[in-house]
Amino acid sequence: MSVAIHWFRRDLRIADNTALNAAVAAHDQVVPVFVLSKWQRDHDWCGAARQEFLCGCLASLAKNLEAKGGRLIIREGPADAALEKLIRETGATAIHFARDPDPYGRAMEARVATMVQRLGVTVHPHQDHALHERDEVLTGSGTPFRVFTPYARAWLKLDKPTHGRTFARLSTPPEIVSLALPTLATWGLTSDVKIIEPGEAAARKRLGRFLDGPVFDYGTLRDIPVAENTSRLSQDLRWGLLSIREIYARCTELAVRGNEAQRRSIGIWINELIWREFYFHVLWHTPEVLDHEFQPDCRALKWRDHWRPGKRSGGAEFQRWCAGQTGFPIVDAGMRQLAATGFMHNRVRMIVAMFLTKDLHIWWMHGESWFMRRLVDGEIASNNGGWQWSASTGTDAAPYFRIQNPWSQTKRFDPDGDYIRRWVPELRDVSGPRLCAPPGPGLPIAKGYPLPMVDHVAARDAALDMFRRE
Repeated sequence: MSVAIHWFRRDLRIADNTALNAAVAAHDQVVPVFVLSKWQRDHDWCGAARQEFLCGCLASLAKNLEAKGGRLIIREGPADAALEKLIRETGATAIHFARDPDPYGRAMEARVATMVQRLGVTVHPHQDHALHERDEVLTGSGTPFRVFTPYARAWLKLDKPTHGRTFARLSTPPEIVSLALPTLATWGLTSDVKIIEPGEAAARKRLGRFLDGPVFDYGTLRDIPVAENTSRLSQDLRWGLLSIREIYARCTELAVRGNEAQRRSIGIWINELIWREFYFHVLWHTPEVLDHEFQPDCRALKWRDHWRPGKRSGGAEFQRWCAGQTGFPIVDAGMRQLAATGFMHNRVRMIVAMFLTKDLHIWWMHGESWFMRRLVDGEIASNNGGWQWSASTGTDAAPYFRIQNPWSQTKRFDPDGDYIRRWVPELRDVSGPRLCAPPGPGLPIAKGYPLPMVDHVAARDAALDMFRRE
């Protein structure tokens, strides 16, 4: 009787799971395992909200596997050591897993591959997290893309993998010992963040809701934070609760049946999926972007707080930004939404990131690190790409002279102040027009609310000078 291990990582679902389907199809018994790592417990980027979401996803996955006749095995330790022990216990002859797009995951894959080859076990990495991986989308000369638009054109021309069926049943050896499903207490954490519902079933409900209506207005409403017209699938893609193949197939089917306006709106949302894969592409080919600016000319910029996050905490201005106490209502609303829910609307992410880098002149890596600690959907590639875009240091970045004005951004995207008042209770009695313009010198917008930290015009001029000097 042949036994295989399926190593769950960022593919926490049953439906259309490439690696799991392959393991079930090729072997009599499958041991599904998730390995709790020291990195998840100790790394600054692994915040309580994301860990709580992960715990909920694992509990959901365990139930789904039991319904199919299997069991989710929980082990702890470095993945290569934990999997070696499991191989020896079960006599497994193969291990299947979905490839990880980030450098940390790929490094562990290499260690696991070395270990299983030493044991004479076959290793089967599968494509699952992206429609197109590292070397599938290249320039005509066979080099990686550095700019999004030509990458997107090439991406759209490629045939897409189809989504597959879900296996009917699987069998897991009953005698295998497993740790208990993790909780926040497993990592010594607590959280009062109201996270979105975890698990595959909840993710499928979100996908259905989005495709039943909001996707058709996405093109016009995606930048309005109070409209809540985005998909809210970012954490589901991050943890593999949904198949990217199924999402793309369902979107293209809708586009075929829709009218011109609906097709345009769906196309705009698909463009966001392409941005996600573009940032994977950048990280695959230039992993050093996690250590410094993508653009070499930007590596000598004289940022404030120009030290590595984790070595020292950011200064007082950075702490005010983190706490949503900047005196800029749209910035504070976004930061408080993040603190309360582990999520922030994408338009507001751009506003708060550009404020940190262009108004406060604080090194973007501090913001990148804070987002990774707080976001449930924290995706290393997209987060790095977004921060370097806002800081004008990355691939396809916003030109350094394009600096968003938080006041005009408020007037454009939250003119009535509904989003701001939802997250900043000190401003609940302030009218929309007053939230769209800076108060007079020394005059707070409302009692108990801080004065603006900086004068935007002066801060903008200082940012331009910083970039011009380099």
